[in-house]
Amino acid sequence: MLHILFIGDIVGRPGRKMVTETLTKVKQELPVDIVIANGENAAGGVGLTPETADELFSYGINIITLGNHAWDKKAIYNYLDSTTRVIRPANQPGAPPGQGLAFLALPSGQKLAVINLMGRAFFNSIMDCPFRAADDLVETARKTTNLIVVDFHAEATSEKAALGWYLDGKVSAIIGTHTHVQTADERILPQGSAYITDVGMTGPYDSVIGFTPKLVIERFLTQMPVRFEVATGPRQFSALWMSLDEKTGKTTAIKRIFHNELTDNVK
Repeated sequence: MLHILFIGDIVGRPGRKMVTETLTKVKQELPVDIVIANGENAAGGVGLTPETADELFSYGINIITLGNHAWDKKAIYNYLDSTTRVIRPANQPGAPPGQGLAFLALPSGQKLAVINLMGRAFFNSIMDCPFRAADDLVETARKTTNLIVVDFHAEATSEKAALGWYLDGKVSAIIGTHTHVQTADERILPQGSAYITDVGMTGPYDSVIGFTPKLVIERFLTQMPVRFEVATGPRQFSALWMSLDEKTGKTTAIKRIFHNELTDNVK
């Protein structure tokens, strides 16, 4: 069996530090072979830098996925072309830096494929179709492995659910990211693919999706530009744990994980 932990959107320094403190606790309770994390908010709440990526790798994360903030830090552009451990949405049109599919060698001699896609509903309409992009990427990945995890960074729950059913049996897992609120709908779909609409956020707990509430409220009240700041105070950790059959590529068990500093244990 291959045991994978997928950590939800890491927000700023509080999120990064929460990873260091909680990952050890999770590994004491569950077997973890590979750690994947969405890091598109890891650097100051928007984007990723080479330094923050390297920091996250030093904590034990193997692959970092991105999303709509992939291009917010220009320093990451060249970095994306130099590494296979950070991937950006594969359905970004044109020829952007980096790649949307990565392969990770496993101790068993097999490989794990990780795909990053971004939705279009209520989002940037310039993105290529994630469903058609998924077809091409999954076909490419399956030439090498049947162990495939998809991070679908999307706004609409319906779009996430539709892609989940569309890819059921073709990939090992479809993990929703972006909305920063963990959903309680984790399940193994009929053909053996793990699914959750949104794995949630790792970062400030007393916040609006990671940011200082009063600033977000001001934006809603005035409809004027407001510079958001990553919140301080108690932190939370959100993730999904999965056990994959290395022969079939199907998921055999899943566990949704949520922990905050106001409680003493990981649930």
